[in-house]
Amino acid sequence: MSRNDPKTTGPLAGLRVLDMSRILAGPFCTQLLGDMGAEIIKVERPVVGDDTRSWGPPYVTTADGSPTRESAYYMSTNRNKRSIAVDMADPGGAETLRRLAAKCDVVIQNFKVGGLEKYRLDYASLRAVKPDLVYCSISGFGQTGPNADKPGYDLLAQAYAGIMALTGAPEGEPTKVGVGIADVMCGMYASNAILAALRHRDQTGQGQHIDIALTDSTISWLINEGVNYLTSGDEPQRRGNQHPNIVPYQVFETADGHIIVAAGNDAQFARFAALIDMPELAQDPKYTTNSARLQNRVGLIAILEHRLKQLQKAPLVAAMEAAKVPGGEINTVAEVFASDQVAARDMKITMDHPLAASGQVELIGNPIKFSETPVTYRHAPPVCGADTDAILNELLGDTAPKEA
Repeated sequence: MSRNDPKTTGPLAGLRVLDMSRILAGPFCTQLLGDMGAEIIKVERPVVGDDTRSWGPPYVTTADGSPTRESAYYMSTNRNKRSIAVDMADPGGAETLRRLAAKCDVVIQNFKVGGLEKYRLDYASLRAVKPDLVYCSISGFGQTGPNADKPGYDLLAQAYAGIMALTGAPEGEPTKVGVGIADVMCGMYASNAILAALRHRDQTGQGQHIDIALTDSTISWLINEGVNYLTSGDEPQRRGNQHPNIVPYQVFETADGHIIVAAGNDAQFARFAALIDMPELAQDPKYTTNSARLQNRVGLIAILEHRLKQLQKAPLVAAMEAAKVPGGEINTVAEVFASDQVAARDMKITMDHPLAASGQVELIGNPIKFSETPVTYRHAPPVCGADTDAILNELLGDTAPKEA
C-alpha cells in the first residue's frame, strides 16, 4: 500500500518535537508521535548522522544497485520526520538548537546522564527559556541510582532486567528476544509519558522532565513472571515456549511441521482433547483444571507431544479453528508480510523515497487505527540534513545555507 499523505490530520497535529535521540528507543518513540501527526525535527550530526544509518546491510539501493547510507535499520524508525544536521559541539550549533527548542513543545534525548549540560541543552537550561517544555531523557539506568553512569544498550537491559534469564530452552543458555524489545518498549513508555505530560501542561501550563530508563522499562514488563516471584519467592524458570501459568500453551511438533496450542481455559482444553481423539484427558482429575494441569505439566505434555506428532498440521489447525481452540501455524517473516491479514490491516506500507532504485521503500505500518483522526505517512525516513535550510528558515528566519 502506498501512503504518502502530505496532510497532517492526526490527533497530534500542531505538536512540534525536537528529537535529539538516536539508535532505537528515542527514534521509535518519535516515529509513533509523528505517525499521529506531530511535527518531528530530527537532529543529526553533520555528515555522520544517526548511528543506525551505518547498521547494514541491507541498505536502500540506487538505480545502479549501489548501496546508499540509508540502512533498513535506520528506515524502520525514522519516518514522518525532517532531518536537520547541526553540530551541537560547536557553540553556534548549540545556540541553534536552543533557539529551536524554544519553538517546540517537546524535546527528547538519549545522551549519557549529564552529557548535554556543557552545551546548555539539558532540561534546566531549556526550561529557563521555555517553562512549559516537556523534556524526555532516555538512558540505560535512569538519571539516578548507582548505575546511572553506565551505558545503556538493549542487550544489557535484557540481561540486567531478567528477561534473558526467562527466555530460551530450559537447558539452554539465557537468550535475548529476537528484536531489540527493551529499546522498543522503552520508546513505547516514553511516548505514553510524553502524552501524559502534555495533558498536564495543557491543563496547568507547567512543563516537566521525564526520566525513563531501558532497564526500568524492561523490569516493568516482567509482568506476571515478576509478580509470580514477588508473590511466591520462587525464582521463575526458563520454559522455552511454554507458559508459566497455563497448560497447554506452547509449540508442538506435528507430522509435517510445528503449530502452537494456547488453551487458555478448561473448556478450550476439553475441546482440544476431543478434537485430537483423546477426550478422556479432560475427564482425568490430573488434567481437568488448569491448576491440575500445571501440577502435572510434564506428564500431560509428553502425552500431547506423542499424539500431535501423528497428526498433519493443516487439518489439525482447521479443526482447532472450527472448535474455537486458540492456536495455529507459525509464520516466517516472509509469510507474515505476504498474508491477507497484513494487507487488510495496512501493516505493510510503501513510501516515496528520493534515493531508492524504484523510487519507493517498503516499511511496517502503524498498528493504531483511529476512527476520526487516522495516522498519516507524510515523510519517508529523511536523508541526513535534507531539511536543515528549510527548518532554520521556517522557524528561526535563518536564510544562510548550512552544511549537511
